[in-house]
Order: sequence, then structure tokens, then C-alpha cells
Amino acid sequence: MAIKYQFNKLAMQAMQKQIKIRQNALPTLKSKETALRLTVKRLKEERDKIAEEFDRYLKEMEGNIRLWAEFPEGLVFLEEVVITTQKIAGVKTPDFSDVKMKVGAYSLFHTPMWYTEGIQQLEKIARILSRLKILERKMAILDYARRKTTQKVNLYEKVQIPAYEEAIRKIKRFLEDVDNLEKSAQKITKQKVIEGGEG
Repeated sequence: MAIKYQFNKLAMQAMQKQIKIRQNALPTLKSKETALRLTVKRLKEERDKIAEEFDRYLKEMEGNIRLWAEFPEGLVFLEEVVITTQKIAGVKTPDFSDVKMKVGAYSLFHTPMWYTEGIQQLEKIARILSRLKILERKMAILDYARRKTTQKVNLYEKVQIPAYEEAIRKIKRFLEDVDNLEKSAQKITKQKVIEGGEG
């Protein structure tokens, strides 16, 4: 990273301030990165459990596949997935809350008894699938935030802080050289004054 700077004390102080800002931010960024990584890992495990639960539930329902052919299409549909917002390490993510199902009118006396249970099963499937989709969305958001945080940590640690330190070293050397030249010039001038006074 090429930093533009001037060879003076003000520029050096500004760079020292920039280094301090980045060094103070690094522990927070590293903690955020760790928290996000661990959360994504935990969410992957949770997603796998939900996916297994869904597969198990579908296998249980396969035994009644013939009955589902009788189930009226449009009797039950997903009206709304209720989503809340949750902050994880400063990142806003969606969080599953509930599903709202719309059930059409049907007669308890003129329809098969299993319709009520079928409606409950469809509701459960909608709940599981909604949780799964929202969890995957949450993981994607957190994983993206983790990658961005990792990039920022690397940028600070491996690029910006070393670049500022190198620039400060160059400014210090330049200022020391200027100071040494001034002292040498003063000595020479003083020597000439002394030599001129003797003559």
C-alpha cells in the first residue's frame, strides 16, 4: 500500500494516530471474526439437524401417500413467515419466529377425519422448511460478514500498519538527517566564526 506523506513531524504524528486507531481496532475485529466463525459453525450443525428432522418427517408421511392424492389442493397455504431481526456480533440477521397458515373452509362431518391431521402435518412441514431457509440466509449473511472482517484484519495487520510504520521510519530518518545537517552546518559556521575572529 503506497501512502502519500510529507517529511515533517505533523505527517509523522498523523500516521502514528492512524496506527493507533488500527491497533486499537484489531482486538475487536479479531473477536468479531471469531464470534462469527463459531456462530456459522453452530448454525451449520443446527441446519443439519433440521434437515435430518425434515427427511425423517417426510419418510413418515410416505406411508400415507395415497391419502394425500385425495387432499384438496388449495385447502391449506402458507400465508406468512414471521421473521424477527437478531444482531450477532453487530450484524443484523433474520431469525425465524413462526408461520401463519391459511386454512380454507371444510366440513368436519363430510370430509375424511385425517384432514385435520393432514393440515397439522403440512403446517409442521412449512415450519421446518421456513426455519431451514431462514437459517441458510442467516448463515450466508454471517459468513459474508466474517469474510469481510477477516479481510479487514488482514488489511490492517499485513498492509496498512506495516506501511505506516515504514513511512514513520523514513520520516524519522529524514528528520534525523536534516537535524544532523543543521548541527554540522552550525559547527562549521561556529568554526568559521572562531577562525575569522582569530585572523
